[in-house]
Amino acid sequence: GGHSRLALQRLSPAGRLIGIDKDPQALAAAQALMQADQRFSIIHDSFATIAHHMEGLQLSGKVDGVLLDLGVSSPQLDDASRGFSFMSDGPLDMRMNNQSGQTAAEWLNSAGMDDIAVVLKEYGEERYARRIARAIVEARQNKPFATTSDLVSVIEKANPSREKGKHPATRSFQAIRIFINRELDDLADVLQQSLQVLKPGGRLVVISFHSLEDRMVKQFIQRKEKGEPLPRHLPIREEMIKREMRSLGKAVKASDEEVRRNARSRSAIMRVAEKAV
Repeated sequence: GGHSRLALQRLSPAGRLIGIDKDPQALAAAQALMQADQRFSIIHDSFATIAHHMEGLQLSGKVDGVLLDLGVSSPQLDDASRGFSFMSDGPLDMRMNNQSGQTAAEWLNSAGMDDIAVVLKEYGEERYARRIARAIVEARQNKPFATTSDLVSVIEKANPSREKGKHPATRSFQAIRIFINRELDDLADVLQQSLQVLKPGGRLVVISFHSLEDRMVKQFIQRKEKGEPLPRHLPIREEMIKREMRSLGKAVKASDEEVRRNARSRSAIMRVAEKAV
């Protein structure tokens, strides 16, 4: 979307921009961009397959930059039929690729209470994870979950917390979405693969919207900047340390002005690193 158009403006006439997206609707929107600018092309897949696709295009180790825009997109949030938002009623789906895989409703109607609680706690950092999980299991015995409003009403009753400016279902919806789409697994894969596809001096840019994502990105860059751990108590020269990346600047957050124009940018964090030459 917007990132692709901005990148195309900065590309040389001979440049090339390749998008990778799970979402069939994003694929459809990309077709118009392909028609408008032949330098752009789209691949319908998870970005965790980037190394495979770049190798197939003979671009492995030759890519100038990799931009990862993590999490759910505004079009997905705004479309009630996708089931991502607790603000509007729709089918309880939450799949980024809604042509395959298990829906949120199917999982919530069959998963064990312990499994649901672990997902809410680990991926949503939800303080009342077990309490909400118990309420979900009890509610589905009377009526299986089908819509987002079904889930919201159960969470609202089970969650005693009222964080200022945050809906009580925020953390649970976020956690279920991350789990259903394997988002953290895909992120771990694509970060590692970025080193394979980038050329020396090529840059990795990651925009995340969740503390778990940002922590993974930060720790990945730190590990690759420090190099693999070497045996202690041995004389180590600098050239013996294999530093694969270097961090460029500090984490960047949206300015007050940007947040005023786009409220959803308030949780965005951008980190940039460069592959070692």
